[in-house]
Amino acid sequence: AQPPPLPRRLSLHDAACRVAQEIAENIQERNRYQRNGESSAKLNVIIRSSLQNLGEKIDQLKDLLLRAVSTHQITQLEGDRRQNLVDDLLTRQKQLQASYKNEGTEPDVIRSSLMTGGVKRGVTNPWLLEESEETRGLGFDDLRQQQRRIIEEQDAGLDALSSIISRQKQMGQEIGNELDEQN
Repeated sequence: AQPPPLPRRLSLHDAACRVAQEIAENIQERNRYQRNGESSAKLNVIIRSSLQNLGEKIDQLKDLLLRAVSTHQITQLEGDRRQNLVDDLLTRQKQLQASYKNEGTEPDVIRSSLMTGGVKRGVTNPWLLEESEETRGLGFDDLRQQQRRIIEEQDAGLDALSSIISRQKQMGQEIGNELDEQN
């Protein structure tokens, strides 16, 4: 089966971003209702449904990206760029889920942003974010070991990138030499 064309993938990413934005707005509205003592049951249902929809869209994007990279329809660099976009969506989804479960989180983020020069779209105070599940419960030595492992993985990726660039440089020089000879 052929993967969907690029415009569909982009529109799927845009749709996921819109859903994430709508969820954030609904959570803010729900929190406002709760502060005023009004019922927010309807909004909770909408938010829960939207979070599920967002998860499905992210899963579709991951599948499309995996297919595009494995069939070499896009370069590794483009695949990495798109993976970063998907990772950003995953992070946003986790933040929204935490805000949905933790009813007081969103106002604190807004309040803290006042101290950093105003609300910036998509930027939150990193000190207010919950600790990730990967690092929760780890000691100092465990965190240091995990950090070293991540750095080693990044170094291996950089080594691979370096060898690719060296090979391309060599090919460019050979092409230049061939052109000189032909001229």
